[in-house]
Amino acid sequence: MSQSRVVGAVEIGTSKVTVLLGEIVGDSGLNIIGHSSCFSKGVKKGVITDLKAASDCVHAAIMTAEQNAKTRVDEVYLAQTGSHLRGNFNVGTTNVGSSDSIVRSADIEQAKEDAKRRKLTDERTYIHHIQNPFSIDGQPVENPLSKEGKRLQVGYWSVHGDSQIVSDSLRVIRGIDLDVSDMIISSIASGAVLLEDSEKDNGALVVDIGGGTTDFVLYRKGYIVLTGIVPVGGDHITNDLSIGLRVGRKSAEESKLKNGRAYYKNGDREEKVWLYGDMTIGDREYPLGAITKIIEARVSEIFDIIKEQLVEADLLVPADIASGIILTGGSSRLVGIDEAARRSLGLEARQSEGPQDVSPELRVPEYSTALGLLHYALTGQEDAQQSAKPAGLWDLLGNILNL
Repeated sequence: MSQSRVVGAVEIGTSKVTVLLGEIVGDSGLNIIGHSSCFSKGVKKGVITDLKAASDCVHAAIMTAEQNAKTRVDEVYLAQTGSHLRGNFNVGTTNVGSSDSIVRSADIEQAKEDAKRRKLTDERTYIHHIQNPFSIDGQPVENPLSKEGKRLQVGYWSVHGDSQIVSDSLRVIRGIDLDVSDMIISSIASGAVLLEDSEKDNGALVVDIGGGTTDFVLYRKGYIVLTGIVPVGGDHITNDLSIGLRVGRKSAEESKLKNGRAYYKNGDREEKVWLYGDMTIGDREYPLGAITKIIEARVSEIFDIIKEQLVEADLLVPADIASGIILTGGSSRLVGIDEAARRSLGLEARQSEGPQDVSPELRVPEYSTALGLLHYALTGQEDAQQSAKPAGLWDLLGNILNL
């Protein structure tokens, strides 16, 4: 009989902690057997600021999911976000070693190692080395093995983070006596389950808008060529509304969800909306424009920062992003956010639809990252998107275990 293992997908967000449990049985696939979520504590802009508060919250969410599934978690796949993350594109080069100029496995491994040779300071650790295409004598090839040429190259998009921040994330999970099998950038996890291979081949931009941060990943010709983090999310919109409307955060959040739109329209100034709509004490009218202008400013900021990063990398080429923008994350539910993205970036945009092979309650944008984590647990890191375990994660785990 095939042995099964229970994998926990854990996303520690600014607004909430999300946990999905999946049972993997041999090669037969994955069954989602439990899930839970709770309001996050001790986390700001995707970074843990209070280790104990965050740990208590995460442990409670995992235990609730275990109770629902009536089983224990064997291992964890952990999402990672925050403005501490950085990325660099590195190219590895080697001369083909054989006298007949035929590329062999040793040449391929040498080019890969050369691409990942860049050392980091002690304060930084690699999280992903994401492989891009090979080329032989300047001509791209999918698989260079047994091809003829003199010079072999391969590119990697390498993502690294602050060692202490990454270590704190691992400590949260280790505190409940669980192993972290891998860490995946939130946007990469989301992209894994929201995009078809054909969409990746045609080029796509996945934008994951959370409470405290916005993560994005750009696919070009099937490969990840850029990732980034914007330290702005849905909570910032709520804060702005709270200040601008002079109401509490709870009322501002309710107004955002009930009356909000991601862009201002002519006529919003004349249209009136009620704060609560129940004629209770404190209920009052506002011009709709007062709400939409505040939201538009923050939403535009998010997409303008993403645009700046794409332009700086010379990657904002509509023809190379034919699949457009796919919006996910809890704050992507905001009415009109697809239109706001279209206006800012000049690309077609749509709100994400979760995988059809999961229950309807899990197809919502809030679960896309956790579902992506389970995808990686099932499939493993593909060669085109391999993790950086040997480059830092296991060292961090070792340091924690030795404390």
